[in-house]
Amino acid sequence: MSSQPSTKTARQARIRAFLGNNSVKSQAELLGLLKDDGLEVTQATLSRDLVEIGAVRIRDQSGQLIYAVRQEGGDRSPQTAITQEVLDARLAKICAEQLVTAEASGNIVVLRTPPGAANLLALAIDHSQMPSILGCIAGDDTIMVTTRDVAGGAEVAARFLQLAEPR
Repeated sequence: MSSQPSTKTARQARIRAFLGNNSVKSQAELLGLLKDDGLEVTQATLSRDLVEIGAVRIRDQSGQLIYAVRQEGGDRSPQTAITQEVLDARLAKICAEQLVTAEASGNIVVLRTPPGAANLLALAIDHSQMPSILGCIAGDDTIMVTTRDVAGGAEVAARFLQLAEPR
C-alpha cells in the first residue's frame, strides 16, 4: 500500500520530485516513471499538471531539452536534477549558518535556530533526502525532526552538529 494519497496535490508533488531528481526529456518518459511508482495518470492530466506546477523545458548541460520546475525561495530559476552532493552541501551550509542546538530524545530531534530561520533549515532537511529522517515540522526558531529508527535521534542530532562544524 502506498504511503501517499492519490490526490492532485500529492500527484503534483510526485511530478515535482521526479523532475527535480531526473533528467526527464518527454511526457511519455514521465508517464513511465509515474507508472513505475504505482500512479496511473493520463497524458492529458499530466499535461495540465505540468502547466499548473510551472514546469518548463530547458536545455541541460548536454544540450538536450528536459523538463524543469522553478526553485523555491528567492531564486525562481528553473531547477534541473540536483545531485545528492549538492543537497548535502546546501544542508551543511545552512546548518553552519543557522543551527544553534540539536538535542535528541528517542526518535525525536529538536533543532534550534535564530528567530525566523527554522523554515529555511527544515526545507533543506526535507530536500536532503536523509534516509534516517521520516520528516520534520518547523516553527519560527525550532524544528522537530522525527527519525525512522525508534532510537535514532541521538545519531541524527550528532549528524546535524557535525554538519554545523566550521569547515
